[in-house]
Amino acid sequence: MAKVINLNRFRKQKAKAERRTQADINRRLHGRTKAERAREALQKQQLTRRVDGARLEKPDGSVEPDAEGEPEEEGV
Repeated sequence: MAKVINLNRFRKQKAKAERRTQADINRRLHGRTKAERAREALQKQQLTRRVDGARLEKPDGSVEPDAEGEPEEEGV
């Protein structure tokens, strides 16, 4: 004979488990100290500066000047 399952209890257990996982995600996202958030923001700024400094073209599409201070000529 099959085991009888109380669907209300099953539904409540499932909802409780989902709330636990959501709470864990929220703790990881929002449960950081001010120092941790500041450190992460500083790392993000440093990475952005490093990436922008290594660009060959400016975001507006113009070419950056070469080492002598003159823009590079294309097709010469």
